[in-house]
Amino acid sequence: MIFKMRKPIKDRILYEDNHLLIVNKLPGEIVQGDKTGDVCLLEDVKEYIKEKYDKPGNVFAGLVHRIDRPVGGAVIFAKTSKALSRMTQKIQNREFSKTYLAIVKNRPPKDADELSDYMVKNEKQNKSYVVSSSTKGAKLAQLRYRVIASSDSYYLLEVELITGRHHQIRTQLSHIGCPIKGDLKYGYPRSNPDASICLHAYKIKFEHPTLKTPVEVVAPKPEGTPWEFFEVES
Repeated sequence: MIFKMRKPIKDRILYEDNHLLIVNKLPGEIVQGDKTGDVCLLEDVKEYIKEKYDKPGNVFAGLVHRIDRPVGGAVIFAKTSKALSRMTQKIQNREFSKTYLAIVKNRPPKDADELSDYMVKNEKQNKSYVVSSSTKGAKLAQLRYRVIASSDSYYLLEVELITGRHHQIRTQLSHIGCPIKGDLKYGYPRSNPDASICLHAYKIKFEHPTLKTPVEVVAPKPEGTPWEFFEVES
């Protein structure tokens, strides 16, 4: 996996207080360590906290949610165990709004729609498939999308997740004939030069786990082609 020059965590912070840290993940970074042994965002976050606050010993940083390696955008970390447990509960209760931006080559069948499909994950392939509701292990996947811009070659979609299934946006958009640009795994014919896909975790909204105040965070869209063809409102 190739990705652009890694910027320090301090230059990618979207939100920080005593309980939470939200970082703009770069496409290509892994959020949590895996068998590749590559440096992961979680360890970088711990190092940032350790240095900034001059903390001795092990530093706590809890991963609230993940996004796929080739995807960029907002990722939430908890700086306290209380915040981690409460944020995890919010996600389970769907008290948490996640909006993505996706660039596709083909115009969707409708300019706006809600997609409801049943999906299963193939563990060996690390890939999900749309299946019939009667398929063993099938789980309901729901999202809303709308076309918010277009260029000569591409369409920009705003996607709101209702459920949070494995590779859900990638799978469901591919199923309606709109694979995401660069996503070879789900049917796009060519990869992006940096091995990213044009899917970006753009906006997250939730109630703060301890302050009980509304939090809305926007991760600026990626730079370069084809993102530069589109203007996006915050």
